[in-house]
Amino acid sequence: MLIEGEAEKSTYVLTNNHVISGAKPEQVTISLSDGRIFRAAQVWADPESDVAVLRIDKGGLPVAKLGDSDKVRVGQWVLAIGSPFGLNQSVTHGIISARERGQISLGGSIRIKDFLQTDAPINPGSSGGPLINMDGEVIGINTAIASNSNTNSGVAFSIPINLVRKIARQLLEHGAVNRGFLGLHLAAVFEPADAIRLGLDHANGALIETVYPDTPAATAGLKTGDVILKLNETPIRNENQLINLISGQSAGQKIRLHVWREKKMYQVEATIGDWRQAQTRLKPASMP
Repeated sequence: MLIEGEAEKSTYVLTNNHVISGAKPEQVTISLSDGRIFRAAQVWADPESDVAVLRIDKGGLPVAKLGDSDKVRVGQWVLAIGSPFGLNQSVTHGIISARERGQISLGGSIRIKDFLQTDAPINPGSSGGPLINMDGEVIGINTAIASNSNTNSGVAFSIPINLVRKIARQLLEHGAVNRGFLGLHLAAVFEPADAIRLGLDHANGALIETVYPDTPAATAGLKTGDVILKLNETPIRNENQLINLISGQSAGQKIRLHVWREKKMYQVEATIGDWRQAQTRLKPASMP
């Protein structure tokens, strides 16, 4: 989808990283509905969120209006636009089935997962297309489907446009996305049986499987088997939410964690580290 550039001298395209991954800017083309074709003058990408931004050196093009994905509600009607199976400008409809979906496996380098779920039919080729509300505003970028056959099963996922906007702004301003980290490997699933065994009456929280040495988590005294229940005053539902929250913090920022350990509650102070500096040494997919 196209969004306006500065001084109307350029136009930007929002899409998925996996749509253009591995291609040089001169290999990427953008086709408009009126048949015009442009080459990307510049490409920015963030594999961890699967967001990419392309620049076209042409102003005055029709652009999409971005909405506010924080206002999206379950049951709201939406339209999905894309090119499934190479069928350009296909439109399907459905509803928002859920918000803040993250407990899904997308493989590869995607680490930041906070999706809108929709039953609007999305198929291979729909990636990078907009999810639109009934006011014609873009509220997400269609990204993935859950299917055993690799075709529509009524369970599809879109990156919320507010997250895309935040990532795109950092890509354009800094060329990369700055993210925080602690140095933990978290359990992908925190089962009710695990919660009962640890003395908790609910299965919310993020269970620590590994604390990596010489990291902010190790310095803060976090331990394997701890369950992080709150970050500052925000309750933690699961490991994916904690990853997203930590990733959104700035390096050097101090946080307070509410930790369940040996059937008692503790408060742990930690200082956020810089993920870009650490990822060459530590790179597990579920590490906040």
